[in-house]
Amino acid sequence: MRNRTTVDRKSDREMVVTRTFEAPARIVFEAWTKPELFKRWWVPRSISVSLQSCEMDVRTGGTYRLVFAADGSSQMAFFGRYVEVTPPSRLVWTNEEGDEGGPITTVTFEERGDRTLLVVHDLYPSKEALDAALASGATGAMPETFEQLDELLVTLGASANG
Repeated sequence: MRNRTTVDRKSDREMVVTRTFEAPARIVFEAWTKPELFKRWWVPRSISVSLQSCEMDVRTGGTYRLVFAADGSSQMAFFGRYVEVTPPSRLVWTNEEGDEGGPITTVTFEERGDRTLLVVHDLYPSKEALDAALASGATGAMPETFEQLDELLVTLGASANG
């Protein structure tokens, strides 16, 4: 059974990505908050970018820094701070790499039996900032990224049950 990833623009400044995963919320939450797990699914395999460094201090007030490299040379860093961490149901963080301040990202993990409804909500500082994000194609990678998370969750579920 395949779950579909939906990516919807909800307003001039809001983007929402939704997906159901076949795993309990605590396992999905761990995949988002443990660097060794996050590195295994976050970057789509279809693009020529690798996650070189993944630092995550996942607590309210903690920070994160992700460093990506394209073709082994030019690096891009994404960083911010955790505004709210409520295991295993909610994460809120800033995206501070932009000049005008980036979006605020809220991820909720809603357990539904042995499944988890995941909702990623990005609130951008302006309509133009969201337009630019959409034009960059970054949101288009979410279905592939979440397929990779699905694959990881299957292995985590198998190891938790075995």
